[in-house]
Amino acid sequence: MSLIAVSGARGRLGSLVCQVIEDHPAFTLGAQLSSASGPDAGADAAILFDVSHPDASPGIVERALRRGQRVIVGTSGWSAERLASLRVLMDELPGSAAIVVPNFSLGSVIGTTLARVAAPYFDGVEIVEAHHPGKVDSPSGTAVRTAELIAEARGGEALDAPFADQPARGQLVAGVPVHSLRLAGVIARQEVRFGGSGEVLTITHDTHSNDSYRAGIRAAIEAIGSASGLTVGLDRVLGIDRVPGADPGRGGAA
Repeated sequence: MSLIAVSGARGRLGSLVCQVIEDHPAFTLGAQLSSASGPDAGADAAILFDVSHPDASPGIVERALRRGQRVIVGTSGWSAERLASLRVLMDELPGSAAIVVPNFSLGSVIGTTLARVAAPYFDGVEIVEAHHPGKVDSPSGTAVRTAELIAEARGGEALDAPFADQPARGQLVAGVPVHSLRLAGVIARQEVRFGGSGEVLTITHDTHSNDSYRAGIRAAIEAIGSASGLTVGLDRVLGIDRVPGADPGRGGAA
């Protein structure tokens, strides 16, 4: 059985990752790492599953890859720029493999895929995302990834985002205004709103329980053994990225 170390094991998502690994017959839970763990902790594991902190994640991932571990990343904050740096690093490490998943929810990744399909047909689009007050980063990694994929699906065609320089209009990500809410009583919610002539299309996903992440976590750990290079997104892990408006050559293995 493959040994998996978990970085950020004491967090909300990390605890769930540990449960999924323990329940899986083909994997064994190894070191459960926290911010107090030393840099060599968990080095004996074949796989590192990182769900730590956005500031710490790049260093944790780089150390793991350099010592030959396969890596799954569920930590937020992996923007296009950060992923580009990771690709450069992995090009220096033949045989390395990493899967970066902004959101392990099946419904969320399907919602993002639908947004990619709609993106070329609407010039106006904004994203509203809401999470619990304990989420340290904003916009969320899911919202950032959704905005980037919408921009890619449009092939560089600019979106209509009037008065985007005003702070109340949200943060521009790949030309898409993104609005973040942090509220008690919320786990996770994302709305992608497309505006067209005489109509509005809204793609909404609500997370009601952390159990929604179990299937995606399981899929990622089952896929990492045969993965090659960098894979970005649960859609690529599940093979649902090949839909009209979703270019399988973008955002995935490099």
